Amino acid sequence: MEKVIGIGGFFFRAKDPAALGKWYHDALGITLPPQTYESDVWQQEAGVTVFSAFALDSTMFGSRDKNWMLNFRVRDLDAMVAQLEAMGTSVELDPERYPNGRFAYFKDPEGNPLQIWQPEGRDL
Repeated sequence: MEKVIGIGGFFFRAKDPAALGKWYHDALGITLPPQTYESDVWQQEAGVTVFSAFALDSTMFGSRDKNWMLNFRVRDLDAMVAQLEAMGTSVELDPERYPNGRFAYFKDPEGNPLQIWQPEGRDL
């Protein structure tokens, strides 16, 4: 059986795509999509990806009008939290250390829920 080998892109609507793209670049270091095929796109390091559906009444993403949450792997959770907070982003650091690592939650400037994860254990 054939299967997908990873996520090739994540696409979503935004009130101000250019401003939100700039925020993701400035806050998280994500390379913005190129305007031509001659330019490089964001290249990720190898690692696990969790693909999971949640119940409609889940509070995982905050407000029920939010239908997705994106999780980004980071090398140093504390450093990324400090960087985001220095930019004025409010971050909720999960105090628990899980077998697969540590997590923090925040929202982008348009209120979309995001999670950062510092993998540990077998997910590293």
